[in-house]
Amino acid sequence: MDIPDIPKDLPDCFEFGNGSCPNSSRPLTVKLTMYFFMGSSITITILGNLVLMISITHFKQLQSQSNSIILSMASTDFLLGVAIMPYSMIRSVESCWYFGYTFCQFHSSFDLMLSVTSIFHLCSIAIDRYCAVCDPLHYSNTMTTSVIKSLLLFCWLVPGIFAFGLVLSEENASGIEGYKTLVSCFNFCALVYNKLWGTVVFTACFFTPGLVMVGIYINIFAVSKRHAKMINNMPENANHVTKGQFSKKKDQKAAKTLGIIMGVFLTCWLPAFITVLIDPFLGFSTPMVLFDMLMWLGYFNSTCNPLIYGFFYKWFRRALWHIVSGKIFEHSSSSIDLFRENA
Repeated sequence: MDIPDIPKDLPDCFEFGNGSCPNSSRPLTVKLTMYFFMGSSITITILGNLVLMISITHFKQLQSQSNSIILSMASTDFLLGVAIMPYSMIRSVESCWYFGYTFCQFHSSFDLMLSVTSIFHLCSIAIDRYCAVCDPLHYSNTMTTSVIKSLLLFCWLVPGIFAFGLVLSEENASGIEGYKTLVSCFNFCALVYNKLWGTVVFTACFFTPGLVMVGIYINIFAVSKRHAKMINNMPENANHVTKGQFSKKKDQKAAKTLGIIMGVFLTCWLPAFITVLIDPFLGFSTPMVLFDMLMWLGYFNSTCNPLIYGFFYKWFRRALWHIVSGKIFEHSSSSIDLFRENA
């Protein structure tokens, strides 16, 4: 049997046997069911975000500053589906980490980094939509190329420094009794946080961006209602009414879509981050099965993001059809009008 690559300062596992994984009590049918549902989520995450990435990079009509944030978020969710979720699936189903201590450290670092990066991108999209709906006349001056680049740099750089610095230093598990024994003797590989870092992660990675998103949604909703009221009180002028109805529908759609994105975000991530916050104060009494379920619920947010665009935006469905049918390989396919009714 190969000796696992564990640090020299971890405890002797002689009293626990040979340091192998604990036997899983799950029946084969349960394991196969888990693999099916988790594998389906991974497949949808990878393919859905890949379609978003191809659509925005290929079709010229979609190459806007606003969509560059969506492209970056899709890249984040795609990487989460390719590099993180498959290994997490095996760990969750088999109740064991087979890939060694060093890879566990990097997997956990990338897991935290990409999850937080995805959340920060959602917050950036909300900020962009706020500027577009609430201050459209100054949007081009507010959300400039340099501002967008700064937002994207923040979304990637800050979570990367935070995640790798925290996990590789093992400060997140500092002071947790029995943690090193679990890692060394039972091939344990999961992100756990002490009281300090559980509070910091909850506040910085979920509560703050979530609060920003809720505040932005409330403002967009209020502005949309105000615009609708102004349009309804306009004189009966056909040209104005036509333009007004278009603006009204556009504002309402932006508010509705952002509201659904925010609702899915809260549904997927709130239980996991609440557990991260309170579990250290409860003596780490959360069952591992429940912890895994909440983690996968958080992953599911990256699965839902492209589905939301597919459900609410016709351009996404038309782009998907052009990709699946192979029409993107046709001459001048990048110049087609995805917003035209008969496109």
